[in-house]
Amino acid sequence: MTLERFLAVFFLILVLGYGYTAFFIIDASLPPFIKMNPVWPSSFPKIIASIGVLIALFLVFSKSSQPKKSDEELEAIRNYHWQSAFLLLGMMVAYALLLRPIGFIITTFAFLSLGAIALGERRLPLLFVIALTCAGGIWYLVQQVLGIYLRPWPWFLSGGF
Repeated sequence: MTLERFLAVFFLILVLGYGYTAFFIIDASLPPFIKMNPVWPSSFPKIIASIGVLIALFLVFSKSSQPKKSDEELEAIRNYHWQSAFLLLGMMVAYALLLRPIGFIITTFAFLSLGAIALGERRLPLLFVIALTCAGGIWYLVQQVLGIYLRPWPWFLSGGF
């Protein structure tokens, strides 16, 4: 089994788990009055899961145009930037854990800046301006336009937890 086909099977398993959640677990906990609506909270996840299954099945059963040797595939896996990938995953976890106590703007600014630096961006002044603009702009859209409360600053500046 080639690496591409293995990844397609992994993606298929992931999408099937997501689809099971969308079709059965989300719908089981809905109150009766929502079940009368034409669009449920699980409608979009069902569409995503269905499209994902179709794409994964296409990838699993399609023929590879250029078969690679297994040695080349192993060399390609060794050449991936695993440190950057795991560093970004760790930063995502830290972002989720620090979002409430530190605040949205500072946490988002730090995540965008450090993530871009981890991926190799070296124009720091431009990076900081873009990260600050994005963090502030997203906060403004979510807080002011959509009306969803996001604590913008750390807990000691916002009046506690």
